[in-house]
Amino acid sequence: MHAQISLALKQIAESTPAPLGTFFKTGPGDYAEHDQFISVSVPTLRKLAKEFQHIGLDNLRVLLHSKINEERLFSLIVLTNRYAAEPNAIYQFYMDNIQQVNNWNLVDASAHLIVGKHLHKGDKNVLFTLANSTVMWERRVAIVATWHFIKMNEFEWTLKLAKVLLTDSHDLIHKAVGWMLREVGKKDVEPLKTFLNQHAATMPRTMLRYAIEKFPETERQHFLKRI
Repeated sequence: MHAQISLALKQIAESTPAPLGTFFKTGPGDYAEHDQFISVSVPTLRKLAKEFQHIGLDNLRVLLHSKINEERLFSLIVLTNRYAAEPNAIYQFYMDNIQQVNNWNLVDASAHLIVGKHLHKGDKNVLFTLANSTVMWERRVAIVATWHFIKMNEFEWTLKLAKVLLTDSHDLIHKAVGWMLREVGKKDVEPLKTFLNQHAATMPRTMLRYAIEKFPETERQHFLKRI
């Protein structure tokens, strides 16, 4: 089955005009140096995922361990679609193969829909483990997973993990933390302002800029001047 999907994706890629640019840094030493792309769009992957929604976990594991980004993303989309029907199995599968969730598009399409949903009513301490991981992608999983909590108007864990990640060295973590803080502000600006009043002076500039993106210009400048 996984070979059939790989062939289908290859045929789609061959019949689709190549994009003019890429959102991923794939040069030597860059975060996506390990990745290969065949230019299949996310809407196309979602459509194909519906056609193969009953594919077995063994086949999904093969696809998730592919060097091709779109094959890994396809696998994750199927997993997110199936989470509600098989929550324990899908969560465990995700955590057992988390090393393959290793680009920002893969994390952002899955962490909140599997890890966030699964931990919402349970023990969330695994998020601290992930946030302190030496693997940058696991740290991003931790903070993006809290997007589900934010949607439920629960901000505590986003703010806790943002504090843990304030000194992170990677730009992709700065962006993810700033993004989640901005999502908190969309729901309730006061917890965000309280966090910023405590930490704006020491936050990485990219993180702060993302967090205050929706603020009026005068408030944005107020916080930017504190760095």
